[in-house]
Amino acid sequence: MRIDRLVREIRRCGNPAALGLDTRAEFVPEGFSRPLLKAGAQTADVVFAFNAALLDGLRDIIPCVKIQAAYYELLGPGGMLCLRKTLDEAQRLGYVTITDAKRGDIGATASAYASAYVGPSAQFPSDFVTVNPYLGTDGIKPFIKDCGDTGRGIFVLVKTSNPSSGEFQDLTVSDGRTLYEHVADKVSLWGDGMIGEEGYSSVGAVVGATYPVQGAALRRRMPHTFFLLPGYGAQGASAAGLAGCFDDNGGGAVVNASRSILCAYKKNASGESDFVGAAREEALRMRDDLRHALGYMGGVFYGRHG
Repeated sequence: MRIDRLVREIRRCGNPAALGLDTRAEFVPEGFSRPLLKAGAQTADVVFAFNAALLDGLRDIIPCVKIQAAYYELLGPGGMLCLRKTLDEAQRLGYVTITDAKRGDIGATASAYASAYVGPSAQFPSDFVTVNPYLGTDGIKPFIKDCGDTGRGIFVLVKTSNPSSGEFQDLTVSDGRTLYEHVADKVSLWGDGMIGEEGYSSVGAVVGATYPVQGAALRRRMPHTFFLLPGYGAQGASAAGLAGCFDDNGGGAVVNASRSILCAYKKNASGESDFVGAAREEALRMRDDLRHALGYMGGVFYGRHG
């Protein structure tokens, strides 16, 4: 099961971090893109070359990559090819892959989305894909079926990181639970029969790193659910605040960072001439920040600091 592989790759690296490839054309250093464009490359080709350079440069530090599909759809057919090539390259280099597509529909359409990303003949084969549950169980069942056939997984939106998430997700339903707590309980139920050897289900949850109190409560509520935690870095979430989203062994979650790594060269003394080196420095800083917050020393968990 891919969830077991994710847990083990995080343990091997001693780093619960995901590289977010939310790659916009303007994030690519001009000195890198200009020669490629002059030689006839299209924008999507430049984005892939940038992604490939980062993937190669960070593979000894980061175990997981999360690719935001919207930025590739934005580039048209070439962008969709770039998405597939980026997935292939990440998998070739040994990363666990998450496609952040937030798909949500019902019936045959949900089945088509599931088949595209996590099915046996997936055109954009990913270890995991993000899914929007707000159409109900009908929109989740096709993904669970395909994940059961392939060993792949999903991350279901539960409490998202955006500032206005509470407009709907924090509403109280008739039994006193918030809507996101109701969704959390459904996620646990959907994943009951898909728990791997490492104790976590193939049905994971997206929990915004920007809501650490709610995240810690969800961790207690969902002991067998692996968390994808977006919002670290550019959105303001800190490693110390995220500690409660992890289990008592410092596991059970992966923290995504996108712009803070992709654009690290903009704050680095060497500038865009060494964008991979700047990304490595930021990735190592993030790793050490997370290790300190979770109590890792030399890759061994000793208990949370503070």
